[in-house]
Amino acid sequence: MQPKRVGKYEVGGFLGGGMSHVYRATDTETNRAVAIKFMAETALANPEARARFLDEGRLTAGLPHENIIAIYEIGEDEGRPFIAMELLEGESLRAAAEGGRAGDVAGRIAIAKQVAQALAYIHQRKVIHRDIKPENIHIDREGRVRLIDFGIAGMTGATAALAGATAGTPYYMSPEQVLGQPLTQQADIYSFGVLLYELFTGKKPFNGSTVDEIFEQILFRPVDPEPLAGLPTRVREIIVACTNKKLMERPLSMEPVVEALQPPPPEARPLEPGQLSPSTMRPESTVRLKMTPPPAPGTATHSAAPKEPTTSTNPWLLAVVGAVVVGLVIYLVTALSGR
Repeated sequence: MQPKRVGKYEVGGFLGGGMSHVYRATDTETNRAVAIKFMAETALANPEARARFLDEGRLTAGLPHENIIAIYEIGEDEGRPFIAMELLEGESLRAAAEGGRAGDVAGRIAIAKQVAQALAYIHQRKVIHRDIKPENIHIDREGRVRLIDFGIAGMTGATAALAGATAGTPYYMSPEQVLGQPLTQQADIYSFGVLLYELFTGKKPFNGSTVDEIFEQILFRPVDPEPLAGLPTRVREIIVACTNKKLMERPLSMEPVVEALQPPPPEARPLEPGQLSPSTMRPESTVRLKMTPPPAPGTATHSAAPKEPTTSTNPWLLAVVGAVVVGLVIYLVTALSGR
């Protein structure tokens, strides 16, 4: 049954959910639109489910980041726990991709980079999401990504088992997650690689009619690189590295992945007329072939250096002129001494 009011929140329309139900609501103190998440009534009697619900809210609230959904309040109303959170307008990455709204290659790289930033942030805080998939990536109308649903998230070293079963979504699980082993951030890194494979190729790297078939492929079959052939080299290399079966041969953290997803620097292009401005012009070189003194103040200067003579004097002509000059000097000396 839908509540009409919870604390300071007026509850509106139903937004969706399964084991928990999410409603649109309004914070009456700030008039801010929010989303309210309640535990489903069928799960209220399960102490473990109740604890996990509250843990999700606390954990997410401790991860403030522009690419992670924001938590405003965790509380309880008439014995029913709730989480007040950021109201996200837009759609899941699944809906965007299937509807042709995930953008071109550059747009998808931008989405991938934001997801990588969110993962890098939570991994720095020793948190593993454990359920990276298109449904848990939200994209708003401005193209901003939010990582959502930390319902099965845990700390580094937690096992993949949850309530007697392997936690996660089969298609996106890492080999160590399939085996129920203690997890590190490399588990999320593997799932991120699978997410990118599907985002850029439109299909999952592994499929099967049963969960066991999918798990067998995850454990033993390498990812087919052929559908990646037309992608930018950096994207292809990220996907191949992240989906390595051996966790220690995957990237050790998401930081180098974020760096690799940065837009490349623009290529140099010919300058257009009028494109140069004083701030972009290089200063004139101070190196000169000849060290000339600076002109006196007020003296006009020319930007062009004086040209060197381009013709040379005939050496025979110089010899003749020299002989004439010497003879003339001897004649004058002789004439003057005879007086």
